[in-house]
Amino acid sequence: MEQNPKMAQVTTISLHRLVSEFAGFGADALQKSRNEYDTLRYRVFASTWNVGGVAPQDDLDLEDWLDTKACNCYDIYVLGFQEMVPLNARNVLGPKNSSISSRWNQLIGDALNHTGRRREEEEGARAHHEQKQFRCVTSKQMVGVFLSVWVRSGLRRHVRHLGVSCVGAGVLGRLGNKGAVSLRFLLHGTSFCFVCCHLASGSKDGDVLLRNVDAADILSRTRFRPRRTVVPDEELPTQILDHDRVVLLGDLNYRISMDDAQARLLVSANKWSTLLEKDELLLELGKGRRFEGWSEGLVTFSPTYKYHRNSDKFYWWIDSGGTGVRRRQKQQRAPAWYVWLWPVHLS
Repeated sequence: MEQNPKMAQVTTISLHRLVSEFAGFGADALQKSRNEYDTLRYRVFASTWNVGGVAPQDDLDLEDWLDTKACNCYDIYVLGFQEMVPLNARNVLGPKNSSISSRWNQLIGDALNHTGRRREEEEGARAHHEQKQFRCVTSKQMVGVFLSVWVRSGLRRHVRHLGVSCVGAGVLGRLGNKGAVSLRFLLHGTSFCFVCCHLASGSKDGDVLLRNVDAADILSRTRFRPRRTVVPDEELPTQILDHDRVVLLGDLNYRISMDDAQARLLVSANKWSTLLEKDELLLELGKGRRFEGWSEGLVTFSPTYKYHRNSDKFYWWIDSGGTGVRRRQKQQRAPAWYVWLWPVHLS
């Protein structure tokens, strides 16, 4: 989804947000007795956004996207970005431009903590504010792929054994214009892994297989450094699928496998179920070629690709001089659900 920040503020809230509850075990209970457990539940907000190489404006407001009005409902925020910088040779081969990721983190922190500051002023409760404030536990950028994870301040001390791994799958199968940034940690004895991906693009015959190869490459090549723990029973996984809870999110680039004109007509008629019957990702799942055993949420929204910047209009239609008369673009882009969230619960 190549959209500007304002467009994604509108669409991401309803289209690309995953809120899930994860059960964990209280660390104190584990120390007291192996047979006595206090079950804790945490709500995780996961969202992804292909920003199309556009740097954020300093006054960009992310509160709608991050649903900060319901901020007290979430304990962990996992935010993935693709094309944080333009994917040109200079950015792919040259030094990392960390200033852009720092700007995004600043905006995220401002949005997440604004609600807490306002509540403190209204209620005059500093302790309450400190409990609700969010902190960035870690973030990592690989060219245009960026993953940033935030938790409540009161929860931060329970997040341990952080690890990050980057896998490039772009040019020559190794460069970072495509690939994944993965992050893992241990929370109350439960291991979490979050994977932010940007897979191969293209709508030609056979391109779907390139996306499958990228996905398989990311799952097989991603490795976290083994770490010794104080508690002998705390085994830290080194591979993605060995974790207790895994979420994969990003711009997977799977397309709608049908005639472009027909797909556009179905989009105009809001025929999502008909379009999904031809969704490449679901077709690959049905054939058992990729993501076997993984699950996704119900799709009840329009395709996420491709919109004009600063608008909610699809790329193949433009308004002629504000007259309301639509005309076709010379460069047409077929609609697709590019951005997905994949919650996976492994037992």
